[in-house]
Amino acid sequence: MTVFNGKGVYGAIALGKISVFKRREAEVRRVHIEDPEAEKARLTAAKEKALAQLQEIYDKALREVGEANAQIFEIHMMMIEDDDYNESIESIIDTQSVNAEYAVAVTADNFAEMFSSMEDAYMQARSADVKDISNRIIACLSDDGALDNGSDEKVIICADDLAPSETVLLDKDKVLAFVTAHGSSNSHTAILARNMNIPAVIGAGKAFLEAIKDGMYAAVDGYTGEVFLEPDEETRARLDKKKSDDEAKKKLLQELKGKENVTLDGTKINIFANIGGVDNIGAVLANDAGGIGLFRSEFLYLESEDYPTEDQQFAAYKKVLESMAGKKVIIRTLDIGADKQVDYFGLAKEDNPALGFRAIRICLTRPGIFKTQLRALYRASAFGSLGIMFPMITSVSELEKIQSICNEVKAELMADGIAFSESVELGIMIETPAAAVISDRLAPMVDFFSVGTNDLTQYTLACDRQNAALEPFVDTHHEAILRLIELSAKNAHANGAWIGICGELAADTSLTETFLRMGIDELSVSPSFVLSVRDAVRRTDLSK
Repeated sequence: MTVFNGKGVYGAIALGKISVFKRREAEVRRVHIEDPEAEKARLTAAKEKALAQLQEIYDKALREVGEANAQIFEIHMMMIEDDDYNESIESIIDTQSVNAEYAVAVTADNFAEMFSSMEDAYMQARSADVKDISNRIIACLSDDGALDNGSDEKVIICADDLAPSETVLLDKDKVLAFVTAHGSSNSHTAILARNMNIPAVIGAGKAFLEAIKDGMYAAVDGYTGEVFLEPDEETRARLDKKKSDDEAKKKLLQELKGKENVTLDGTKINIFANIGGVDNIGAVLANDAGGIGLFRSEFLYLESEDYPTEDQQFAAYKKVLESMAGKKVIIRTLDIGADKQVDYFGLAKEDNPALGFRAIRICLTRPGIFKTQLRALYRASAFGSLGIMFPMITSVSELEKIQSICNEVKAELMADGIAFSESVELGIMIETPAAAVISDRLAPMVDFFSVGTNDLTQYTLACDRQNAALEPFVDTHHEAILRLIELSAKNAHANGAWIGICGELAADTSLTETFLRMGIDELSVSPSFVLSVRDAVRRTDLSK
């Protein structure tokens, strides 16, 4: 038995035979050509064919993983038509009198290297995307490049890496899991794996690729990131049991649908869901969440080529509120900056963007953008139960400015005769130590707090969330973090506000009882964790 360690990106267990993923790729050679214009015509035809293929992949992804994840392939289509990318290819054809395949391959290498050298982890992961579209164009130029997973039975797909389009094109009914030697947890492929509910491990290493072969038996632990080649009987039995227990637990959790989130001693708590787009509402309802505790409105900006208009935002917010049929929906105002960059915002490059110009700091210095979003939010409030949440708060003065702008917006809407709810709750995220420390000053000014544990951990422990090398130093259960949460809960309740947690720690069931004893009123988690958190709540007895 040989064990390889990678990073689990979807927690589940799979046991079965390996199928090494194969690509029939055209060999790219440098060929001298006499007619550059004819070569560029070939290129144009290949790009048109590639775009048609991507449209088909987009349609398949839309059906299987939802609009937000399918938009990866819309981005790929835009990348194929990118001016800089195409100018590079055509320039190589013109200046070097070479074939289109070679020009595309050189451009792909150059652009991939450019993305890989960037400091931002998200941008580094885009290196795989430019390779994906380039390989597609080259395949279309040679009329080859069909994909082959090598098997008709259910198998564990193993590869050096998988492009997003390759991941979507895999027949889910024949895939037990997939393991890649390389890849990033920020890659679109990893995101797709999570949304397709496929057990997956990435980054198993070059040695893994050299050790595997078709038909070899393997076991994949998507929780720990371990991959066992030819596991011994003891390991196989252990993972078989873990898989059975896991499936039984998931089946039992389904029986909790429709039941209350109440502890053994009768304490009730709200369990809400975090979502990043309108298309996630189905998952919220399917997992029986009591409401939406975090709607990440920045995705409306990330998925747009220009500032979304008031009407565009209003339509999205209205749809969410109507779909939730009176259940609470908390929408966070735009949290652009740091690891979420948008070109049309024109933000300057920063040496330390996590501590830079982001979130509420953008809103307060660009009030036009902020007021447009607030107008859309207040207009939508007439169609459901809305809470508006402001991120990255560090001072009382920031909150005073926010309240002033909210009052301006309401006065303008009233003057225009536009309906809005007078019962919109206003809250702030507790994600900086500053906000937690002065929570006694902030609580009287708001209706609620919501603790963003991801950033609170980053700022409290001085560990950059995007730096994988710091993972050994990140203790999400650190006493300092828990003390700041407890302090915030105490000050919220002392001033008539309620408090929730919307960061990843909300789904950590080893802390559920701790949070309830602090007085946390609401836990907001990814939809798939709603029932497991409900189970933890219902097993807790606060009277002891």
